[in-house]
Amino acid sequence: MTLIIITGSKGRMGQALIACAAKIPDLQIAGQVDKDDDLRSVIEKCDVVIDFSLHSATPQVAELCAMHKKALVIGTTGHSDAEQSKIKEQKTKIPIVWSSNYSTGVNTLFWLTRKAAEILGPGFDLEVVEMHHRMKKDAPSGTAKSLAEILAAVRNEQLQKVARHGRVGIVGERTAPEIGIHSIRGGDVVGDHTVMFANAGERLELTHKASSRDTFANGALRAAQWVVKQEPGIYDMQDVLGLK
Repeated sequence: MTLIIITGSKGRMGQALIACAAKIPDLQIAGQVDKDDDLRSVIEKCDVVIDFSLHSATPQVAELCAMHKKALVIGTTGHSDAEQSKIKEQKTKIPIVWSSNYSTGVNTLFWLTRKAAEILGPGFDLEVVEMHHRMKKDAPSGTAKSLAEILAAVRNEQLQKVARHGRVGIVGERTAPEIGIHSIRGGDVVGDHTVMFANAGERLELTHKASSRDTFANGALRAAQWVVKQEPGIYDMQDVLGLK
């Protein structure tokens, strides 16, 4: 039996995690924590914390987990460089799964994106398009960033130097190294991501569309069961699924 605490329990993902966990026999929710609750009062009851609170709260959650030797699954996105640094400080103390997306399908998309970029080579223009619900606060999505980072890595480029976030005005011809990243917001879209490889005469598109948050919740719960058996370090969903 794996005992979990969910932070951000009243949010959309928190509620999805609670509903999905109830259907898994060897999982038990030991605590539910939201913005008015104190994680310190319940953290000793769990084996692992699943954090879907806010990016600004995650460094403190990670620190508490490290203090109490509890594994951590991070589901928040949009972290600043300083927040990322504080989270990474805990990697020698506890095992952490930190992924921009916990969907099995999206992680398959990550794998396919890398393979397609390797096979197609430098002659194709690269664009990433994502769409989410109107309430999403950060842009581009963490998943879109991960896709763009994969593309940049295959081409031995630094993403911050080649990323092109939308286009407006007289921008000139598209340069070969740039990776376009475009964010669309509207309605109640759970999450759509498309990677485009465009060349003269042909275009390849890889697309994943999520219609339910359950796909992310089940992946995060799977990660929680996996991470409690690992040594200290930072892992991602590719590790959980054995895709590396």
